[in-house]
Formats: sequence, structure tokens, C-alpha cells
Amino acid sequence: MSTTAVAEPAPTAISRSYDRKWLIAIGSSLAGVMELIQTTSLSVALHHIGGSLNATLDEITWVPVGFILSAAIVLPMTGWLSSFFGRKRYFLASILIYIAGSVAAANANSVGALVACTVTQGLGGGALIATAQAILFDSFPPEEKTTAAAVFGIGMLVGPALGPTLGGIIVNRFSWQWVFLINVPFGIVAFLMSWAFVPDTPPDRRRGRVDILGFLLLAVGLGSLQYVLERGEHYLWFDSGLIQALSIVAAVGLAVMVWWELRVRDPVLELRVLKDRSLTAGSLFVAVLGIGMYTSTYSLPIFLQSAIHMDAETVGWLMLPGAIAGGVAMIAVVRLSAFLDLRVFIAVGAIGMAIGMWMHGKFTGEIGGGDVFWPVVLRGAATGLMFVPLTTVAMSHLTGRALSHGAAIFNLARQLGGSLGLAAMATLLTRYTNIFRGALVEHVTVYDLATQQRISMVGRALEAKGFDPVSARTAAHRVLDLTVQGQAGVLAFERVFILIGLVFVLGLPLLLLLRKANGQSAGMGH
Repeated sequence: MSTTAVAEPAPTAISRSYDRKWLIAIGSSLAGVMELIQTTSLSVALHHIGGSLNATLDEITWVPVGFILSAAIVLPMTGWLSSFFGRKRYFLASILIYIAGSVAAANANSVGALVACTVTQGLGGGALIATAQAILFDSFPPEEKTTAAAVFGIGMLVGPALGPTLGGIIVNRFSWQWVFLINVPFGIVAFLMSWAFVPDTPPDRRRGRVDILGFLLLAVGLGSLQYVLERGEHYLWFDSGLIQALSIVAAVGLAVMVWWELRVRDPVLELRVLKDRSLTAGSLFVAVLGIGMYTSTYSLPIFLQSAIHMDAETVGWLMLPGAIAGGVAMIAVVRLSAFLDLRVFIAVGAIGMAIGMWMHGKFTGEIGGGDVFWPVVLRGAATGLMFVPLTTVAMSHLTGRALSHGAAIFNLARQLGGSLGLAAMATLLTRYTNIFRGALVEHVTVYDLATQQRISMVGRALEAKGFDPVSARTAAHRVLDLTVQGQAGVLAFERVFILIGLVFVLGLPLLLLLRKANGQSAGMGH
């Protein structure tokens, strides 16, 4: 029985539509996959977009930041908005908003217009994953919640895995506009299937009140926090007055928001669902998963492109085995969930992720694609082992309106964990690179015999290509400097990879707070 204080309505039309569960699953999952594919493929295409629009790196960075900010503000409101407008209506409207933003983005002819379009996408896309997850969970009977989580989880893995691959193919062979247009067919199919098969739910406006203050506090507090996490490294964190001010606004705004939402009768963010112990612990652990999933997904491609000098398309293909391994792991979880407590899978996955990131920490500047394969496969499998059981256990005790609010909080925790992880990754990479560079430079001096030999060898090679002796020696020093910088970067990535694994080890105690999934048969840990 759920411990949440939120009043539960009578069984909804969605909960009675188990005969259409697979059609509903496909339609709703496609919407989430659509958003994930674009957000991950966009990271590969940013350089090309900036060149096409004559934008600086700082200007073009606002394209993904605009999306992330608007999506982060909308995400925690999805439970209330689903209830106020009706879950199906809100979901369909979100898909249409996202499609409209995608088409407009593909036709943007300036950075400002493109940022406005991605903000529009975020207003629709911020709701897609959480609402799709709530629809999926209500469409499967209690004993099949693990299957529902697996269907959703496969999309969560396939989207980020396919995104860089598609992004690399698109920017190498077509134009950057297709990064946005590729969403349209996915969105149309998702809209039509959801419109045809997702049962309608009437709006819940019995109290007749809109929590305007809650909306404002949430938007200001969460928007400020997300901006600090996304742009803090760019402004050197608290050396910037802007970051200091926004940090204070975020802290005060979110603190007042929590106080207000616990007092108001019909809050925009129903925090009382966190009385369910499994949802609270699951949300904390999914923040840990968000840190690991986002940082490893983004850091490895950067490492392979910057340190190993692989092209975007090759890197994309190297990420694909991880998604396949994750899908296989999710299917295995579904098959074995009748015999093992789901919490066992989460623990094994967390340990597997720690080992996988330790293997990443052994990468050097001389690795090839074959060296990446097994660490990526292990990381993908570990993520699959964690994501399905964690989603199931965290939300299996919630139904109806509480489920929508729980899904919003659960996904917000994952999003904030990812943002925190990426912000920490950017800062640590810069700091560790500087530290390791300083340590290496101490051994690279004009008095070091190996250094002299290296400069002499490179200089002679450049002279053989037509450089005069002075220019050749100057260029040889630059080559050596770049070599030192590159090695420092490799060592920095190694350290960050290991820290990501350590985060999962430190998060293991949270699993003790998780309750057994509702509807799961007896097994280990019962």
C-alpha cells in the first residue's frame, strides 16, 4: 500500500486498457526517444551549426542551454499540468509543441532565432519523458511493471546511443538542419499512436485554483540553479558576481518553494508523494545514476575525439554496443525478476558501473576501437541492470495522480544529477589537466636528455619538409607543448572516469531504503 498522502482517484481509463498496452508503449516511448536522440545528436553538431551561422562558441552554446533551461523548469510541473489538462491532452500538446519547435529550428537563420526555437522545444520536450513514463506504468498491470520499465528504459538507452551516431552521420553527409528535422517523423508517429490508443483522462480541476506562486518560485529557483550548473564553469564559478547572485536566488527560491508547496492545497509540485520511502530513495539514487549516465555518455566521446582524434561518426558507432548491451540487460531483468529481488539487480549494476568506469580509467592516448568495446559494453549492461529495477521499485507503489507527480520528481532528480555531473566533469577536467600539465612540465626541460632528443628529432623532420632551422626548432617546441597538453588531458580523463565509478559505490547505501516492488513475487531480499 502506498504511504503517500496524496488522495488517489478511482481507477482511471488508462489502468483499464491493458489490452492496448504494447501499442501505447510504442507510441509513448517514441516521444521520449525523439527528445533524447536530438539532445545527444545536437552535441556533435554544435561546431557545424556555429560555423554555418557565424556564431562564436559562447553564442552557440546557448542552443542546448536554452533547451535544458526550459525543459528543467517544465519537468517538475508535468504532474500538475497532466492533472489540470488531462494526461493525454497534455502529452499530445507537448508532442506538437516539440515538433513545431523542431521545424522552426531547422529553418532558423540566426543564433537568436535558433535559441528561441530550442527554448520552445524544451517547453514541450520537458514533459515528454515523465509523462510517457506515467502513461506506460498505468498501461501495464501491477505484475508487469518491470516489463513497462524495461520498455521505457530501452528507449532511454537507445536514444543517447543513437544520437551521437546519427549526429555524426548527419553533419558529415548532410546538413545540420536534419539534426532537428529527424525528430519530425518520430513525433508524427508518436502523436498518431498516442492519439489513437492512449485512453483519455478528464481534467482534474475540482479545486479550481492555479498555484501561480508555486509556478513562479519553481521557475525562478530551478531556472537559476540549472543556469549555474550549465554555465558556472564558463564564468569561473563563484569568481563571477552573476553566478553568486543566481546561486543565492536558486537557494532562496527553492527553499521558499518547498515551504509553500507543502502548505498550498493543490500545489504545482506535489512534494507529499515523497512520503513514499521508495520514491525518495529511488529519486536520490537515480540522481547518482544521472551523474554517471550523463557524464560517461558525454565524456567518453569528448575523450575519443580530443585525445584519440577519432571523427564523430566513428565515435558514434563505438557507443552503439553499449546501448545493445543495455537492452539485453533490461530483457534479462524482466526474465529474472520472478526469481530475484529487483534491488539485487540495482546493486549488481552499480558495482558493474564502478568496475566499468575503472576500466575507462585505464585508457591511454594509444587506445583503439577494440580497447573501448568491453568497457562500453559493461557500462551499458550495468546501466540496463539499474534503470529498469530502479524505476519499478521507486514508482510501483504509486498510482493515478500520485504516479504523475512521482514520475516528474523522479525524472527531475535524474536531470539535476546529470547537470550536476556535467558541471563537475567540466570543472574537474580543467583543474586536473592543469595539475597534470604542471607535473609533466617539471620533467620536460632543456636539461632533460629525452626532451632534447625529441625536439631534435621533430626539428630534423620539419627541416626535411622545407622548414628553415629556426622555424623548425620553434615548431618542434610547439609540437612538444601540444604533446604535453594532450597527455595531461588523458590523465585528467582517467581521473574523472574513476571518480564517476566511485560515485556509484558511495550511492549503494541508498538501496537499503528501497522497499520491495509492488506486485513482484518473493525472491532474494524479501
